[in-house]
This record gives sequence, structure tokens and C-alpha cells, in this order.
Amino acid sequence: MKIGMVCYPSYGGSGVVATELGIHLANLGHEVHFITYDKPFRLIEFHENIFFHEVDVSNYPVFKYPPYILALANKIYEVARREGLQILHAHYAVPHTMAVHMAAQMLGDQVRTVTTLHGTDVTIMAEDQSLRDITEFSINQMDALTAVSEDLKQVALKSLSISAPIHMIHNFVNTAQYRKMPALCSRARLKVPEGQKLLIHISNFRTVKRIQDVMEIFRGVNAECPAHLMLVGDGPEMRTAYELTDRFNLRDRVHFMGKQDNVVALLSCSDLFLLPSEKESFGLAALEAMACEVPVIASITGGIPEVVEDGVSGALSEVGDTAKMIADAVAILSNPESHRAMAAAARHRATSAFEEQTIAAQYVTLYEALLSQV
Repeated sequence: MKIGMVCYPSYGGSGVVATELGIHLANLGHEVHFITYDKPFRLIEFHENIFFHEVDVSNYPVFKYPPYILALANKIYEVARREGLQILHAHYAVPHTMAVHMAAQMLGDQVRTVTTLHGTDVTIMAEDQSLRDITEFSINQMDALTAVSEDLKQVALKSLSISAPIHMIHNFVNTAQYRKMPALCSRARLKVPEGQKLLIHISNFRTVKRIQDVMEIFRGVNAECPAHLMLVGDGPEMRTAYELTDRFNLRDRVHFMGKQDNVVALLSCSDLFLLPSEKESFGLAALEAMACEVPVIASITGGIPEVVEDGVSGALSEVGDTAKMIADAVAILSNPESHRAMAAAARHRATSAFEEQTIAAQYVTLYEALLSQV
């Protein structure tokens, strides 16, 4: 098959999933064309079946804002027509679904269209009247819709008028790539003393991630058992992390790692993953941690309970219940036998339920079903 992937190239679950899916499909022998404004950050190595097409946006003085959606639609059309694409797959509805719809209208019966809903694209549409109607319309023009969790599927059906069925296809992880690699781990470089625990949080540091709760949990854990915390990523709430680190007198225990393309080495060093988010459509960062044998402390929200088994591969609490999260974290970290069991269970959960090969096969089946209707 010849597939066009339309996605954001930057850090974030939708871009990661689109890129990893494209790489997997290319490894299966399919031809994959990424169409976006920059090269996806996980497209590192050359692959003979992967192509990147950059969207150029005109910035004429008459435009107050560059017309990205029009330039994107035009680029999708150009690539699809020239390369004979059969499937156009939009990851994250805003604005990709509208661009795919416009391109498909120009292409006629040549292509079949798919949109994967990833999370905030649904909540943005439901709340922002400037986007809702046009995006809702374009979603209903797709040949197939998918959502990355059952929770997100239900949210979409309740908050938007969607006429077509939504296929639930979970996010996934490459468990051959994401696995504990002790050889990559160097706590000495992080100046973490022998015997002390190492916690980790990875995100885009937006308000929904509840960074204040991350810091509160770490302060509580550190008071019970000496520990260090790695903060991986960047975003608007990073300032909060800096301020609370100083206020809690934890500067020598909090490590600001910035954005990292490969987090396996950091996860291989870690004892516990913190994700006390207000909302998570799936929780891809938690799944990647689990694949590396890191138990998860997280909120009961969105798709997280579909990923983390409470009391088995981690511990779940109500949003904002930092006292319980601290108690759960301390209980796990202070009992080596319990920690080992949870670490093993986390890995098993990732490999048995969310392995890339298994999940990607569901997309292939969906594509083939659409093409059989041509």
C-alpha cells in the first residue's frame, strides 16, 4: 500500500504514534509518505520506504496569519496525485482532518481517508466554537475514524455529533526498543547515591500535567525515603517546577533533563514513573515506562486505567489526591519484592496488550478493508 501520514512532527503522543506507525508499516514493505511542516523528530534513520514532504507556507503581507491548512491540503493533493497514494491518514483532527478532506475532494475516488482522534483535538473541538463546526463536519467526511482509547471514543461520541462508527485502536509501544537496558543507565552521572531511589516524569509540561502535584509527590516521597527526580521535557509549566524545586529546597535532588529524543536510558535508571495528570487520553509516556519495567503512579483519568492496572503494574488515585499517591509510591519503593513484582507486571502488560506489531496490524486490517471497497 501507499500511505500518506499527516501529523504534527513535534513532541507529543499523536506525532510519536504517527511516526512509529509509519516506520512499522515501512518495515512491512508499505510505502509511507509523511506530509507536515517539519521532519518528524523520530524519523532518524534512512528507510527506503519512507518519504518526507515539507509543507511550505506563503506569508504574503495581506495574510494576518499564514494559511497553513490551505498549504497543507495542497501539498497532500500534490503528493497523493504524483505518488499514487491510496490511504490518507490524519493524526490529530485539528487541522489535519480538514486538510485531508479538501485534498480527497480534489483527488476523487483515488484515496480512502482515516482520522485518528488523539485527545485534546476532541476537547478543543467540543469547547472552541471557532473550530467545532468545521472540524466536526470534516470528521464526518472521513471513510474511517479511530480513537486511541475507549474513554476517548466515548468522550468524542458524547461531545460531538459523529455519524460514523469509531474504531478503538490503542496506542502502542515497540517493546524491542523500549526495554530495560541497565548498560545504558548511569546513576553516577546523575549524582544519585547508591541506595537512593530515582523517580521520573516525562511530559510537555502543560497545565493538564499538574506539575505542582509531581513536585508535591516527590517532596513527600523524599521525606520518607531519600530520592531523586528527573524531569524530562519542556513547556509552559517548567517555570513552576523550577520555583517549587527552590521553595521545597530540593535543588540538589531534582534533575532538569530537557527534551530527550531517546528516553530509554533514563527509564532504565528509574524506579518509579509519575503521571498525576488532570486528563490523559491514553498515557503513552506511562506505557513506555512500563515497557522499561518502571511501575507507574498515576491519576484515574481518561485512558490511563486502560493502560495501568491498579495494584498490579502501578497504583492509581483520584486526580489531585497527592497524599494517596505519596503513600502508594513509598509503599512500592520501600518493599523491594513488591517493586520487582510490579516492574515485571508492567513489562508483561506492555508486551501482552500494547505491542506495536499487534496494534499496527489493526490499522493494516482497517486500511485493507477500506481499499476493498474501492
